[in-house]
Amino acid sequence: MIMGSLKASLFISLDGVTEDPDTWHFPYFDDQMGEIVGRLMGEAEATLIGRKTYEEFAAYWPDADPDDPITQQMNGSRKYVVSTTLTEPDWQNTAVINGDIAAELTSLKADTNLGTAGSPTLVRWLVEQGLADELHLLLHPVVAGRGQTLFGDSKSVPLTLLDSTALDSGVVHLVYGRAR
Repeated sequence: MIMGSLKASLFISLDGVTEDPDTWHFPYFDDQMGEIVGRLMGEAEATLIGRKTYEEFAAYWPDADPDDPITQQMNGSRKYVVSTTLTEPDWQNTAVINGDIAAELTSLKADTNLGTAGSPTLVRWLVEQGLADELHLLLHPVVAGRGQTLFGDSKSVPLTLLDSTALDSGVVHLVYGRAR
């Protein structure tokens, strides 16, 4: 029996902010982080994103440099958008998940390795629902000062630290799983 998984990953600041990483993330992106991000993307057979992230990505990637391998990956891979408002996605290889989202995702991840891209609201929900098998946080050594935090007023969810790696940039890659 083939078993898939769902690995959620986010860039996060020391004060828990995940919003607008483009304003604080890039000074810390280096080859080590690129290797981690590339590995996570490569392990995913399909990408799971929320509607807001979908709209941002769909406005950028279809017209990005077609010779860039990341552009090829983003446009060519299967994408699933979790949304109750989006009905007709126009970005290639994209399907919408709505209705009983937990049941649809449980069914999908039974035989598909899913990875998230951005989408902090979706990631929070996945963790709260116990649907994320792994939560990868790239913790940046910066206080963003303002913006949406990952968990805010979330319910308590116990997790287990599976791995941690300090990068030369000061970023720490933390990998959590559901508590046993």
